[in-house]
Amino acid sequence: MARMIDLVRSSAVPATLMQAAARGALSVPSAEMIEILVYLANHNKVFGQQARMTLAGWEEKSSVEAASDPNTPAEVLEYLIAPENLRPRLLPALLDNPAIADSKLAEMAEKGSREIVDAMRQSVRVQKSPAILRALALNPNSTEREAQEEQERADLASSLDGAVQEQGDGTSAEPSGTPEEEAAIAAFIAEHSKELALEGEKPFQPLGGLYELELSAVHEEAPAAVTAETPIEPQPATPVIAAATATAPAAAAAVRKAHVAPKKAKSAEEERGSALQKISKLDVKGRIQLAMKGNKEERSILIRDGTKLVALAVLENGKISDGEVEKFASQKNVLEAVLRQIPMKRRFAKNYNVVRNLVANPRTPLDLSLGLMKNIMAPDLKNLASNKEVSETIRKLALKMFKAKTDPNKKSH
Repeated sequence: MARMIDLVRSSAVPATLMQAAARGALSVPSAEMIEILVYLANHNKVFGQQARMTLAGWEEKSSVEAASDPNTPAEVLEYLIAPENLRPRLLPALLDNPAIADSKLAEMAEKGSREIVDAMRQSVRVQKSPAILRALALNPNSTEREAQEEQERADLASSLDGAVQEQGDGTSAEPSGTPEEEAAIAAFIAEHSKELALEGEKPFQPLGGLYELELSAVHEEAPAAVTAETPIEPQPATPVIAAATATAPAAAAAVRKAHVAPKKAKSAEEERGSALQKISKLDVKGRIQLAMKGNKEERSILIRDGTKLVALAVLENGKISDGEVEKFASQKNVLEAVLRQIPMKRRFAKNYNVVRNLVANPRTPLDLSLGLMKNIMAPDLKNLASNKEVSETIRKLALKMFKAKTDPNKKSH
């Protein structure tokens, strides 16, 4: 049975029920009611203002529970912590919620009111995060003495984190990144420390398996490696990189000798193999570090890591390009958590190709696809309506929306 929030998202409830929802008068669990109110506040022009007023006066106990629960939907937490919506009583719970990124708290620390500065100075999590402490030191509402204290604490926290890494067994060690990268990595690891402890020493295991990962590398490099007349057939029984060379016909070998381009393709395959070997030797923490400061080749492998924290860390890499994320959004061999996280970042949510690829990806959770469909253009809606890979719900809604956008009679009313 569909939850009420799913029906509200898909506009499948009458206006009278929407009005009741905006007043918080539905018979649903408090957590779901808050989720419905936030959705209306963010996306409904008719009932949005009423929903915002209802949220501002929502009962404190259930509001604190939602603010402190790591499983609260990201959109709800984003709403509660936004400066224009922030309720001071909820701030301690929000600060300690590991689902809220340190980067978000750092933004608040740098620009927040005096009340926010006081709350952050009392937060254990804030006092352990160099990135947040440095942002707090820059806040104009911090006194000169407080700013100096926060800067000293930030330096100490960074030193302690570096010492802990040096005392390890070496499996997490990676070449030093920029100060910004190191601060972001430290913040990410601190934010997800509980989850990291639960993951233990999980080895690298990509979704789809190593064979599929290597096969994708050969397919990507094939146009540069061989001509159309000399295709390479992968052999499932052997590693793909070796198989590509072993099964290529003599004509392809001659082409390799005569031209430089195939040698470049071969070194690219070797690079992929080298990256796989490197990654396979790292523990979870080491893979997180590599995901956040590694190169494009390493990101393309780690996005498929079966360990959620590693895959999500790829999206935090400052060097990641829109083109890479467009590709990730269409992949069927990534975790659902990755697909959910992509549109949570404003930069990617504004990229039409990313949104279109997510909706067309059969692995994207249904509720996420339904929420994004309002942004899809008519030609792509038409393609979705005939896409047998996506769910019937998506196809039907795509057809309905396509007709609504292209029907001249409806446009005239």
